[in-house]
Formats: sequence, structure tokens, C-alpha cells
Amino acid sequence: MNPNIAAPTRKAASDFAKVTLPFLDLKAQFASIREEVMAAINEVMESQHFILGPEVEALEREVASQAGARFAVGCASGSDALLLALLAGEIGRDDEVITTPFTFVATAGAIARIGAKPVFVDIDPVTFNLDPDRIEKAITPRTRAIMPVHLFGLAADLDPILRIAAKDHLLVVEDAAQAIGACYHGHQVGSLGTFGCFSFFPSKNLGGAGDGGLVTTNDDKLGERLKLLRVHGSRKKYEYEIIGINSRLDALQAGILRVKLRHLEAWTTARQHNADHYRKLFAEFGLEGRVKLPETPDNQTHVYNQFTIRVSERDGLRAFLKERGIPTEVYYPAPLHLQRAYAYLGHKVGDFPEAESASKEVVALPIYPELSREQQETIVATVSDFFRTH
Repeated sequence: MNPNIAAPTRKAASDFAKVTLPFLDLKAQFASIREEVMAAINEVMESQHFILGPEVEALEREVASQAGARFAVGCASGSDALLLALLAGEIGRDDEVITTPFTFVATAGAIARIGAKPVFVDIDPVTFNLDPDRIEKAITPRTRAIMPVHLFGLAADLDPILRIAAKDHLLVVEDAAQAIGACYHGHQVGSLGTFGCFSFFPSKNLGGAGDGGLVTTNDDKLGERLKLLRVHGSRKKYEYEIIGINSRLDALQAGILRVKLRHLEAWTTARQHNADHYRKLFAEFGLEGRVKLPETPDNQTHVYNQFTIRVSERDGLRAFLKERGIPTEVYYPAPLHLQRAYAYLGHKVGDFPEAESASKEVVALPIYPELSREQQETIVATVSDFFRTH
């Protein structure tokens, strides 16, 4: 089929009702669980226990069980989860941590904030995740950890990363902010590395009503150290064993997240079904040669925090979709090594070509669980119209 012409058996975008779509419809999600959420909020309000406490402890147990980890420690944000993991691993000034330049800024930001050096390694162009084949060349005597990111809801290739880490006695800090529930060879992300770091930012698959985060680990001592670090290093009031920070999860957030956790599996399944339907539609519209769809390696499950496609005409396509009421997002328009904040590392254009290429071509389409089949058809038909008219 000619990729420049829409399949004759499919409708054109003009055949669908004109609607303005949200990129993420949190109102629809809330409407489906309103009573449960309000009951959880009321319970916390009646208790007047707002910081840590029983709700947070219950959420920690439930997330640890879901992730297959022994310990889970709630904290104030996903960014703090990364920071606490590094602090618990006693990584600090002049140490090096290997990570990806194609990620949200918090990944490298946590490394830099403790005085360590982010050492970037390029990505696999198919998965967008850290390329394990490039890691060993980046290891130096100062390397203390590897921080892979499970980007867009797909686990990084952890087996080779874990082998490299074991050989060189390195910690592995999984940045699982976008990937709660994703599996790698039958194991949940966050259970395989030294630490797993999660975000409960509202746009995540398990999102709160504000900021929140959590760290998992299977190590008893590290679990206790995380608990100390999040409360200024204190186990007993006004007594401080180590230097920590203030990064506590609110009970209100925990109560809301416990409600949402009960629905997470169903929401994940809906996202996966939407991804499958996108694939079907892109094939039916004959767009395989123009649009590169996300792929899932064998023995992995993708939870689709984002449905990210690659298009060489990305900016033109985005403008075309926007004019027709279809929102998109770009994660991420510039890799971290080219951001001003990391200019001190001395990188230049061309240092990480796969990350740079991805940043020019990626675009995320709506994928939230409540997205209808008709809305998906409108989106893909409009993409088809773009290529037909350009």
C-alpha cells in the first residue's frame, strides 16, 4: 500500500465529529472513583494525621507487595526518591553515576545535587532506554552506580546492566518513575536493582493529587537508612543519627494512592489495549512506512505511560494535529547533555547521536485508559490526512 494515501476502507479525519481531546483526562478517571477517593480523604481528615502514619505505612506495604520488593519508603516526590536512593547508597562528591541523557531532568539532577557527576551513555534507538552495550566504556575508577530509566513505561534492558554492575561492584538505581507495573522477564521494575524509584505525579499511571514518590529496596539496612534519611536522619525526636532531608509522603496522598492502586491493573490493561488498537489503526491507514510505533522486546510488558511514536516530520505533524484539536506532547525536545544546566560537563552536539535524533522525532499521542476507540480513529485519521496532504 502506498504510505502517502489513506486506505480506501478507512474514513478520513473529516468524517469524524470535531472534538477537542485532552492529552490526559484526569477528570474522567476521578469521576469513576469519586466516592472511593472522597471516603479516603474524609478518613484522613477525621484522623487529623497528615504526615506519614498508618495510611503511608499501608501504602508502602501494598506497593512493596505489588512490586515484589521487601521494603518501600514513601517520600515527597519522584525526584526525592532518586535523591534518597543515592544518599542511602552513600554516593557523593566526585563519584560518578552512569545514566541516560534522554530522560526527564530529575534523573541527572539528583546525581548533580549530591555533588556526583552524571556520566551520560547513549540510548537504544528502538526502546529509547540506556544502551547496555555502551556502558562499560563509560566506567572509570570513580563510577559508583548505574541509573537506568524505564522510559515511557518500558523497562530498560536490566540483565546486562545488572551483570556489569555486579562485576564492577556498582549500585543500580532504577528510575521507574514512568513504569510502575512494568515487567522485565517476569519481575516488576523496582525489584531488580539496588533501589527502585517511583513518582506519583498526577500524570503518572498511578498518580496522586499532587507530588509524591516512593523508593523500593530488598536490602534491610538500606530500607532503614531510607526511612532515616527522609526525616532529617532522626529516629527519635530531636536526636539525629545522620544528615538527612525532609521528604515525607502526606497521608492524604497515601489515602488517594491506595484507592488508585486497586484500579491500577485495570487501567494498565486499558492502556495496553489502546496501544494495540493504535497499531491496528496505523496498519489499516497504511502508515507503517511513515510512522515508527513503540516496540516491546520479548519477555517484557509495556505499561504505556506514554505512547511515543517517531516521525521525521514531527513538528509539522504536531502543528497539523493541534489545528484540529488533537493534543500531543514531546518527551523530550532536547537531551540533557545539550541543556545549559549541564554545560559544565563539556558535551557538544554529536556526542550522543541516538538521543539527539530521538529528541527531534518523538511525539506522544493520548493513551489514557478512558480514551475511546472513536477518538483513536480520529487521531490516526488526522495523522493520515497530514501525510496525504503534505
